[in-house]
Amino acid sequence: MPEAPGVYLFKDAAGKIIYIGKAKSLKKRVQFYFSRFLASKTQAMVAQIADIEYKLCQTESLALLLEASLVHKHKPKYNISLRDDKSFPLVKITKEDFPVIYITRKKTEDGSRYFGPYTNAGLLREALRIIRKHFPYRSCERLPQEACMYSQIGLAPYAGQTTKEEYAKTVENICLILEGKTEYLMKKLAQEMNFKSQEQSFEEAAKIRDQINALSAITKTTTDFNAQDELEDLKKLLKLNKLPIKIEAIDISNISGKEACGSMVSFYRGKPDKNNYRRFRIKTVEKIDDYGMIREVVRRRYSRVKKENLPLPDLILIDGGRSHLLTAEKEIKKLGLRVVIASIAKDRENIYVQNQAAPLKLICDTPALNLIRRVRDEAHRFAVKYHHLLRRKKVIGK
Repeated sequence: MPEAPGVYLFKDAAGKIIYIGKAKSLKKRVQFYFSRFLASKTQAMVAQIADIEYKLCQTESLALLLEASLVHKHKPKYNISLRDDKSFPLVKITKEDFPVIYITRKKTEDGSRYFGPYTNAGLLREALRIIRKHFPYRSCERLPQEACMYSQIGLAPYAGQTTKEEYAKTVENICLILEGKTEYLMKKLAQEMNFKSQEQSFEEAAKIRDQINALSAITKTTTDFNAQDELEDLKKLLKLNKLPIKIEAIDISNISGKEACGSMVSFYRGKPDKNNYRRFRIKTVEKIDDYGMIREVVRRRYSRVKKENLPLPDLILIDGGRSHLLTAEKEIKKLGLRVVIASIAKDRENIYVQNQAAPLKLICDTPALNLIRRVRDEAHRFAVKYHHLLRRKKVIGK
């Protein structure tokens, strides 16, 4: 089993699910059940295990959501405490024109919708933060008349900013996630995105596309997790001489050129290597100039790599089109370094490679594209997180 977050399902000889649990590391957690020292009740359960199924998740907090939805659906007999104990946290969605979403431990008959119970309040808060980044919701008791801090960074609505119907659609999408119906939601959003594209509402279509990409990252499954397969496929796609064991990705984040910053994330064998993440506050570019910002980040990152004689990555991934790729390539050449560079365009997710004008057009999900998306999305997440930090510091400073 993989050393990754997810949910495991124990089944008996008849194929019936008898227990569902979550784990930060599926391998370590499931190994525990086959150790020598177990409580008698746990031993009785383990004796009935005939098969084990698992579902991968991006984080342990998202595994918590999936665990609760699966327990609610299947009601395994050894999960009785999770279903019945009233002390576990719940997610409450109030019944009003602009529903409030928050965590509670008390369930009342007031027409609100409840999801759970969940086994860990801390992980539940983290999961809601992840959801909120892509499906902004209201958490304050009174709907603000002016933009609050959450509204300013796009994580909550305020009076006049959105309609009742638009917000209801967002809340319904959040309910589908909490119910574990992310695959259905992705298909629903894909239809909506195509409709918006046909209407030439490209900005709205792009927002929906970003939501689909986020859900794709959230709902990792065993079929697309094998990092070795992804690396082999990426090597073949980009015609590399060796496996791209170490990948570094660069992204830029700014709004109207203010508080501009860049990020560099590192992946090792298809997994995030967070100890080698780096962030850059843009120093030499004042106006809106993505190319100038890319030049600065690439120059600062790889001049240091060269100066300190650090190992170069097997692949540098740039968020953008062919012009962004050429900008990064030019800076790398100035430093006298040789490294493979590729870029992924935001609109159609075409892949641009060096010495080739036409992009690589992938018409369906492939292991290579899944890996590139995961790396790109992580670089974007890290850059936006730093951008929000800089904006909050500026607001507090005032």
